[in-house]
Amino acid sequence: MEDSVLHNGTSEHHLYDPAILLRLDGSQFKGTYKNGISPLQPGENLQIRPLHKDDFEKGYVQLLKELTSVGDLSKKKFEERFNEMHACKDTYYITVIEDISIGKVIASASLVKEQKFIHHATARGRVEDVVVSDEYRGKQLGKILLDVLVALSKELNCYKVSLECKDKLVDFYLQFGFERTVGQNYMQQRYFD
Repeated sequence: MEDSVLHNGTSEHHLYDPAILLRLDGSQFKGTYKNGISPLQPGENLQIRPLHKDDFEKGYVQLLKELTSVGDLSKKKFEERFNEMHACKDTYYITVIEDISIGKVIASASLVKEQKFIHHATARGRVEDVVVSDEYRGKQLGKILLDVLVALSKELNCYKVSLECKDKLVDFYLQFGFERTVGQNYMQQRYFD
């Protein structure tokens, strides 16, 4: 596990403390994995860790473009947003998988912790922006990220974790304990892409 989970480095360069990943309770993981892969052992030369300030150089923005519109995001703007998110302690938990043999971020998912007054002033976790590079699909990396973020939401004392997904992905998310909420609709207003 030492090589597969980054647990050192200065906190100002990681979006959150990497040691949190080492505290996750492995019995909480719900996915079934093949070939010796597990949430904290994602595969040979693969490392799971928090987003790092240097990940712009490691293809993080190009990875996000495989998911959705990103726009023209310069390194300066990336670093500004990283610093803003880092300053919001205990809120943003963007977790990535890096292929350390080539220094490239190949998968990512975000957990946003929303502070609440309800449920005894606890928090809600929200999973967003799950993406695996086309080149690495089929290697169980999306499953790993989901397992880690669900366990992370428990570690962070969230009273619930939720996500939005397309109909074709419902079965994938059900295996991690997510349930459809009957009688509720996800609604939005979009101002630009």
